Amino acid sequence: MNKKLALLTLLLLLVVPLLSSQAFAEPLPSVNIEIGNGGEQPGTSALSLLLIITVLSIAPAILVLMTSFTRIVIVLGFVRTSLGTPTMPPNQVIIGLALFLTFFVMAPTLGKVNEVALQPYLKREMSQTEALSKAAEPMKEYMISYTRPKDLQLFMKYTKMESPANVQDIPISVLVPAYALSELKSAFNMGFIIFIPFLIIDMVVASVLMAMGMMMLPPVMISLPFKILLFILVDGWYLVIQSLLKGFSNTY
Repeated sequence: MNKKLALLTLLLLLVVPLLSSQAFAEPLPSVNIEIGNGGEQPGTSALSLLLIITVLSIAPAILVLMTSFTRIVIVLGFVRTSLGTPTMPPNQVIIGLALFLTFFVMAPTLGKVNEVALQPYLKREMSQTEALSKAAEPMKEYMISYTRPKDLQLFMKYTKMESPANVQDIPISVLVPAYALSELKSAFNMGFIIFIPFLIIDMVVASVLMAMGMMMLPPVMISLPFKILLFILVDGWYLVIQSLLKGFSNTY
């Protein structure tokens, strides 16, 4: 028994170093991760990737403040609030409808941006700086057409800026807040008009309930079906969307 144990130990002492030497005789494969320009293709350099990531990070602000999204989503929110249905339609439906309406309204402007800036840049006909400058021109033309002179003068006066010779001389930092302020005013004007008929229904229902001595019954419970019925009879969603599109008629 001792001889077998000794023989087994001797074999282990001989085999283990041999296996170990064979296992580590070949070097481990190396893995190299390299970030480069990849053949100088447009949009693949490190600076381009950084620029793309930066644009994507501020894309929500660009969408909200430089397009028609602000007015559309506020008006749709007013419609839902005036109806007295705070969860119908859901937020996903409101945001989705506002996004698609924004793409529809902004299609001509985005088409110009693609034509004068994006396509020439992808074809290496201009640099990134030139492409960004060209892309800003159609956006400025769109925003200035819906910006009130009063709002624009407010920010120009604050920055002590002289009157520009043309639209392209107005800085983005001045035009964007002026445009956003004008869009807020337009959206709230439409929201007030939307509120009036539903407010009248609430007042009539509340007066009838008080005359009947039913002061403990919430008027909202009675007026809500009538408001929804009125909205359906006049085809409310069609009228709201039609009013929004007419408000952006200068785009087309």
